[in-house]
Amino acid sequence: MYCTDDCPFCRRAEALLEKRGAPPEKIRLVDAQMWEEMERITGRNTVPQIFIGDRHVGGFDDLVELDMEGDLEGLLGA
Repeated sequence: MYCTDDCPFCRRAEALLEKRGAPPEKIRLVDAQMWEEMERITGRNTVPQIFIGDRHVGGFDDLVELDMEGDLEGLLGA
C-alpha cells in the first residue's frame, strides 16, 4: 500500500485490512521521486493506493466497496 504518514484515508485503509487479517506492507511516499513512481504504476496521484498481491484495487473508497460487496475477503484469501 502506497501511503503517507499524515493521510487519514491511509490509516483507515490500514485499519480495515488489519481487521480482515491482512496488515498491509506500506510504502511510505517521502519524496517526489516516489510519488512519480506510484503515479506511473497506478495511474493515480492520491493515497492510499492499495495492491492485493499483484492486483491494484485502487484507493480507500475502492477498498471499502470491495469489502461491502463481499469480495475483499476472497481477494485476501487468494
